[in-house]
Amino acid sequence: MAAPYACDPAQSRGRLYPEKESAFRSPFQRDRDRIIHAGAFRRLKHKTQVFVEHEGDYYRTRLTHSIEVAQVARTIARALGLNEDLTEAVALAHDLGHTPFGHTGEDALNVLMAPHGGFDHNAQALKIVTSLERSYAGFDGLNLTWETLEGLAKHNGPLIAPVPGDGPLIAPVPGGGPLIAPVTGVLPFALSDYNARHDLQLHSHAGGEAQVAAVSDDIAYNNHDLADGLRAGLFSDDEAAQLPIVSAAYAQVDRCWPGLDRKRRRAEALRRVFGVMVSDVIDESRARLAEAAPESVDALRAAGRQMVGFSGRLFAQLKEIRAFLFLRMYRAPAVVEMRAQVTRVVEDLFPLYMARPDLLPEEWQSDVVAAQGETARARLVADYIAGMTDRFALDQHRMLLDRA
Repeated sequence: MAAPYACDPAQSRGRLYPEKESAFRSPFQRDRDRIIHAGAFRRLKHKTQVFVEHEGDYYRTRLTHSIEVAQVARTIARALGLNEDLTEAVALAHDLGHTPFGHTGEDALNVLMAPHGGFDHNAQALKIVTSLERSYAGFDGLNLTWETLEGLAKHNGPLIAPVPGDGPLIAPVPGGGPLIAPVTGVLPFALSDYNARHDLQLHSHAGGEAQVAAVSDDIAYNNHDLADGLRAGLFSDDEAAQLPIVSAAYAQVDRCWPGLDRKRRRAEALRRVFGVMVSDVIDESRARLAEAAPESVDALRAAGRQMVGFSGRLFAQLKEIRAFLFLRMYRAPAVVEMRAQVTRVVEDLFPLYMARPDLLPEEWQSDVVAAQGETARARLVADYIAGMTDRFALDQHRMLLDRA
């Protein structure tokens, strides 16, 4: 049974461009299906998290990560009485705006775009589903429902200070998701541009479904970064077994199956780590919801903090795990070396396309040539580079700039 604070598809605030409803699918189911069929979603299969696409077939890609997030999110949404279809739609779309080479590519593009408003992958995801996908005759983008767009824009919390009369903006409790800039800064252009046409109420928290998608992202990457780091040999099982949560998981496996081979032992332990995180979020979120007792989705949005998140105790333990991964994985010499290489790829391609729009595909050339001013041209070039897969970016760099 749906909770009173769940988003009801029959009460959706609708789409920017009105459409006839489907006889067989709810509005949120249609959103999910449109996301899955989008070109940007397919390209996620060749965009990686930490490792570059060609480094191995077993490391997570943005596509496999998004599927894992959606699976976790549906489980949590069901336990909390939230709408599973909307939760899944936000979870599947949350990484659409990522550049090639993960956060390394985003960092490089953000520096290059600093004179033109910067680059933010969350804002880029919104731009993709509202503008850059062009498969429909009647509109640009996917024309998703207001609730899905709201979830993409502010699943981590409010983006601007509350309007007068909404009360104070209360920082979330630990594990509830951060208040992300620009609460005290400037909205990314893609967010402010779309919000001017279709108000997503950026001063409030998102609905519970989007909050579930956000914490499910944390659960998925905490678990698979451990798995990928172990697979890459950046740290050992013995080292991982010293970490909070992980130590108890390995100990339980050793008690139940003494002498288990390394591969199965690791998989069993990490499966338990996954379960601990999911159970903690469900228990903590139920307690928060019981205390706040929101009687509607709007009451949940106005609660002043994230209603879905980790307990303070588990959040502190996860911070220890993230600190370990930062040193042993994200700052591992091999990873740092690859980060430097792919940063140069982005740094080389951006000015080249700015100076030579004739090197862009034909469908992009006319838009870049017609752009009014350098900033408009830079945003188009950034859109093109951000849409590249790891492999395509490397191939373009090699073809256009390899002078060896």
